[in-house]
Amino acid sequence: MSTATVIDAQLVKTLREKTNAGLMECKKALSETNGDIEAAVDVLRKKGTIKAGEKSDREAKEGVIAQAILPGAKVGVLVEVNCETDFVAKNDSFKAFTDEVAKKIALDPNANVEADRIEAFQRLKENLVVRRSERVEVTGHGAVAAYIHTGGKVGVLVEVGANKDETTTTEAFKQLVRDITLQIAAAHPISVDRTSVPAATVERERAIYVEQVPPGKPANIVENIVKGKLDKFFSTVCLIDQAFIKNPDQTISQLVAEKSKELGDQLVIRRFLRYSVGEQIA
Repeated sequence: MSTATVIDAQLVKTLREKTNAGLMECKKALSETNGDIEAAVDVLRKKGTIKAGEKSDREAKEGVIAQAILPGAKVGVLVEVNCETDFVAKNDSFKAFTDEVAKKIALDPNANVEADRIEAFQRLKENLVVRRSERVEVTGHGAVAAYIHTGGKVGVLVEVGANKDETTTTEAFKQLVRDITLQIAAAHPISVDRTSVPAATVERERAIYVEQVPPGKPANIVENIVKGKLDKFFSTVCLIDQAFIKNPDQTISQLVAEKSKELGDQLVIRRFLRYSVGEQIA
């Protein structure tokens, strides 16, 4: 059996997660052992790359969300970096590592941060995993902004568009964007508006609501009841339909319209990300 058919990316990934060894070391060890993970671990131990019992089989479930916004607010990044313990998650050295990772990905979406991860692992002696990241770049007029909740367990990145770039430099616009990031962090929407809620999610909710209607109701009554329940559902999961946390009598849509009028521009929330440490990724 040829090495090429054995040493695939998943094998390398598995060995790296198990040992914290570097990419090339893992590839070489797997090549020497024809893809045998446990034998490759022994090879790495024999070479002194890792030591017996070295924190390699512990899961990295703690961590923080980090962000980076490049000057001009046209590019932003959100990243989740995991570690083993909350103690390390609160460590200044770990936070500096996560901030550097976010900055490098903001500057270059293809940035390789493996050397940074290994260096941080050697300092902190815990399994470190750059679990996910996403980079948002503004097309046209607008800006990106980020918010990291206290402790770094929740992070938000949002893009708000405008028709004029000068609008994005005003304090009113900046305050609106800050308010929107806080809204997303606190209210946990899943989409900007109703059209971007997955169809399968809507149909699942609809089916539940139909079952909740007492039997014997006319079809038109059932439809009205279901519509009312769906409207309530959308008001909790769609950002622009949510009640503004600073003024529950106003929706986010109304807030954006108000600020658009105030600034003499047409503002729109284009997209957002909300990361929470350790959450299940769809």
